[in-house]
Amino acid sequence: MSKILIVGNVLKDTYLRLNEHHEDLEADTNGTKWLNWGFNDSSHEFFSRESIFSGAVVTLEVLERFGIHADIYHETNTDKTSRTLRAVNYRYILCAGDQISYLVPSEKRATEFTATEISEEYDWVYVDRSAIISRELVTNLLQALKSNNKVKLAVYAPKRINKAMEPLFRRADLIFSDHPIDISQTKAEFCAISETGAKIGDASVRFRRLRKTALFTHLTTYSIISATILGGKIINKSKEDQLLMAKMNIENTKLDQSLTVDELEELASEEKASAVNLRQMAKQLVGNNKGILAADESGGSIHKKFESMGIPDDFEHRRNYRNLFFTTKDLEKYINGVILFDETARQLSDDGRDFTTYLTSKGIIPGIKVDKGLANMPGSTEKYTLGLSGLDERLEEYYDMGLRFAKWRAAFEITQTTPTKNAVYKNVEILADYALKCQKARIVPIVEPEVVFDGDYPIEHCASITGIILKELFAELKRKNVDLGATILKVNMILAGKQYATQSTPKEVAEWTAKTLKRFVPEELAGVVFLSGGQTPEQATENLQEITNLGPYPWPVTFSYARALQGPALEAWKGDNANYPESQKAFLERLQANCTALRKIS
Repeated sequence: MSKILIVGNVLKDTYLRLNEHHEDLEADTNGTKWLNWGFNDSSHEFFSRESIFSGAVVTLEVLERFGIHADIYHETNTDKTSRTLRAVNYRYILCAGDQISYLVPSEKRATEFTATEISEEYDWVYVDRSAIISRELVTNLLQALKSNNKVKLAVYAPKRINKAMEPLFRRADLIFSDHPIDISQTKAEFCAISETGAKIGDASVRFRRLRKTALFTHLTTYSIISATILGGKIINKSKEDQLLMAKMNIENTKLDQSLTVDELEELASEEKASAVNLRQMAKQLVGNNKGILAADESGGSIHKKFESMGIPDDFEHRRNYRNLFFTTKDLEKYINGVILFDETARQLSDDGRDFTTYLTSKGIIPGIKVDKGLANMPGSTEKYTLGLSGLDERLEEYYDMGLRFAKWRAAFEITQTTPTKNAVYKNVEILADYALKCQKARIVPIVEPEVVFDGDYPIEHCASITGIILKELFAELKRKNVDLGATILKVNMILAGKQYATQSTPKEVAEWTAKTLKRFVPEELAGVVFLSGGQTPEQATENLQEITNLGPYPWPVTFSYARALQGPALEAWKGDNANYPESQKAFLERLQANCTALRKIS
């Protein structure tokens, strides 16, 4: 069994939560709320609890749960268990409502280390994040390490590094840090840690929102992560598994107990299966020569449609309109998935089931539009997409509702001066943030960077702008570690603007679209779906056929149309359910035509 000596400080955290009487909270000029106890006779009660010892004992707790024997070096209690060690500092965490304040000593005690040798029973020495590293500690530790050249050294780098610490880093085999440091002069493996993720070399992991650890101090949070990675390394787990186990531990651990290695392995296995399932779901959405129905028009969009035909824009007419498409006979033969609007996901079909349940029962995957529409960028008419605020909570709710993929649209207009680099960068960054949040919530993201069809520009310019956007988008997706194998691109076809004198032929559209996508879309992407983007239903189908004819492509290619599928049906329906049969027939014809267009004509 491996044995490790931890060098660090033993702290004690006590949590105090104020009862529900919040009338004595006063806000200062910065908006921070404080307790006002000095000006009245109100009594207050606290719910008090204590965590495990903090600091080095957090690391010890994690390693012991891995089955690794660990000792904390302590001047006066080196032969006793961690539970009898005295804390060198006490800290109090005050909680009132959603306000949290930390009361900590202003002076931190330097970590002591006076041993002259490291026993050969130890396989590792770990200088924990709780350690206050002094020149004396470095000198003494390095001298002691000379007595056991086989012992490996792990160090959590402090924020302030001076030259006296450099020999310690050169001796280290593993270095952790939550801030940038220069490790060029070391042989050590390096692990970068943050609240949102961790990385070792090319391996990385992203953490979900840490609701359960909201009361943890940074010291406790980072200690759990680093100790789990160290524990995984000691028991010979791969870098990927070390990181995944750290993710499981920090997302699931409690204030007084971390997870055992068996529990971590089980959760990690489930997480891997979830990632595989996400990729399988993405492939299912774009396969089998079927498309995705975009039935996610926002309130403003559907209002325009209804208004142009004199249809009342009320809850029931909107429900009847969606119901028209979803209850079309044999819909599942042509559609893999349906993108819903929030209101639609909560409405009921004719048989009393919500639309999400109804579609699932037909073997159709329900999805959801999660962006909140467009807003002007500061000082500009260019747009960016709203909706990241509160998205984590909405995605959790949508997953519980049975929705398994999502869509987010960014819009780019081509003029003589737009889109600007600033608009491209902002929108692709938002798209990547959205995609990552989706995958954390076990939802497949569809990223939709749409070059709007309106405008006066040739097809070559559309290809150039689309290429620039796609290049930046996939660079940002990769930078943020979005799993492309579980991501779908919804994109415009390459064609001249609607106001341009010479309109594009289907063959031109296909050639430019194929060339642009093959150049800028990574092969590992789950699939590409085309939006119709203002084309007539016939145009969208003819262009899709020609694009198909130039295949095969590195990824599945299909359609995700709204107007090009629904337009003829809406004209036949006219807001009157008596017209359902004729309307559904028109809808079915468009579905059949586009699914036929997915089959290559030699």
